[in-house]
Amino acid sequence: MERTAMPPQPDPDTHETARPPLSGVKVVEVGAYMAAPFATMQLADLGADVVKIENPDGGDAVRDIGPFIDGYSSPFMRLNRNKRSVAIDLKAPEGAAVLRRLLDDADVLVQNLRPGAMDRLGLGYGDLSESHPALIYASASGWGEDGPLADLPGLDIMAQARSGLMSITGMPDGDPVKIGVPMCDLTCGLYVAMGVLAALEARRTTGRGQHVDVSLFESGVSFTIWEASKYWATGAVGRPNGSAHQSTAPYQALRTSDGWITAGAVSPKTWQGLCRALDLPELLADPRYADAHDRHGLRHELIPAIESVTLRRTTDDLIAALDAAGVPCAPINRTDQTYDDAHLAQRGFFWDAEHPGAGRVRQIGSPMRLSATPVRRGPAGPRLGSDTGSLLEEAGFTLAEIADLTGRGIVGAAPAVSDPAPPSPGS
Repeated sequence: MERTAMPPQPDPDTHETARPPLSGVKVVEVGAYMAAPFATMQLADLGADVVKIENPDGGDAVRDIGPFIDGYSSPFMRLNRNKRSVAIDLKAPEGAAVLRRLLDDADVLVQNLRPGAMDRLGLGYGDLSESHPALIYASASGWGEDGPLADLPGLDIMAQARSGLMSITGMPDGDPVKIGVPMCDLTCGLYVAMGVLAALEARRTTGRGQHVDVSLFESGVSFTIWEASKYWATGAVGRPNGSAHQSTAPYQALRTSDGWITAGAVSPKTWQGLCRALDLPELLADPRYADAHDRHGLRHELIPAIESVTLRRTTDDLIAALDAAGVPCAPINRTDQTYDDAHLAQRGFFWDAEHPGAGRVRQIGSPMRLSATPVRRGPAGPRLGSDTGSLLEEAGFTLAEIADLTGRGIVGAAPAVSDPAPPSPGS
């Protein structure tokens, strides 16, 4: 069947001509590393004015994580695009007071400090909801804001471990394996962004903000749809299946003469298409393989039979044959091949953001394509404190007050563009 053409996407060079959907929404981020910054990156892409609060003494720890481009952290410039940076010492009472003033016209605060840290600064939800009742306050943490684990440190790998994700990842009878990307961190960030959008919509009716509490742990558990369904229906415990599906087959990686492909032939039509494309009529005629669930139980016989053919053919040849037969398939790319993928290039997925010290910095695009209000493609992650002065002026601080706060180290400004802060030793 011929594919329906995608509607034309906005020209990346004219993306500023339409207002992104969250234009006019102000978000303040007190975040570091991954979950909160990834959440606010989504909101910034959608047009929100994201103000990133950082400690004047080094800022977000990701600034010290390489690789570096002209002294600037490459991960930081991608994870914090479209944001403004204000350097404030929140541990000083005067710094906390500065943040409160910045929140006077803010819609959202997103933070991922350990539960209790913001409360100790007088900046917890209970404190701010009284003085800023319309503020939406979103917290990302390892285990959630309450419960017996709440006070423990919780990193992505711990969330992957306790959520069960590591017990179902990897090869059967192999060592535990984490997912290749920080999945719980990233998904927590996406849930935070979605929760913020829901709270903004609810505020349209109630006029009040609310607390959005998202944990890495529960974000990981939310992925175990198949495992939960099987366990609660049959008592069966999930286990690692390599690249194979939990219940149907063939749906996994297959070896070729020069690499690997993935194929999914679980419907009657695609199963027939795979057998014919690979010239395996004996599999199609075998009644044991008529049902996808039955095929899953016989993978130890089925996959070697399929690979007896795929190992004699190249990846490109197999992809062409399976595509022609209507069988879902794809090559297993290295990341460099993905970044050079012709399909992504034609859709304009990757783009370059400007940075005052590092020049043009290539960005991973947003998967969200809105035909009338496209996402924003603005500057790369800001220099530490680059917007301190201008944002404090916007909040009503006088030049004398700003100078006083700067002189006492309560706030900080960006270093000169020609002299970026060097990475910490061993980074």
